[in-house]
Amino acid sequence: MSKYYVVSSEILPEVLEKVMEAHQLLNSGEATRISEAVAKVGISRGTFYKYKDAVFSFSQDESTRKAIISFVIRHEKGALAQVINLLSRSQANILSLNQTAPINGIASLTITIDMADLETSPEDLIRVLQDLPAVSRTELVAVE
Repeated sequence: MSKYYVVSSEILPEVLEKVMEAHQLLNSGEATRISEAVAKVGISRGTFYKYKDAVFSFSQDESTRKAIISFVIRHEKGALAQVINLLSRSQANILSLNQTAPINGIASLTITIDMADLETSPEDLIRVLQDLPAVSRTELVAVE
């Protein structure tokens, strides 16, 4: 499981800030393609791809914090209910949920949650979710 740290951008290499700038260009629509965004901020596509899933901006406004969590769950009765019930008990508000049809006894599940009222850290939540009997794998994909 990955560890996450909140670090001032003043001490980070400039390239990580540029990856965040490229993300912002793509999210705002100022750039429609990755190649366009990286050209505007002055980094290579390879650099963007290397760091794009590892660098997140931190919002001081806790009321807008969101997280995307990816799961592999077993195809069994109540599997999705286990996940949803645990999120509810943790005070996570589900914003979106997408589950694939099960193939070979497993399904992919992606849930976006609002963490404003979360009663635990995202990392602790991931650990507890991973321990559910029906969950094979859990990953914190992104935090906003």
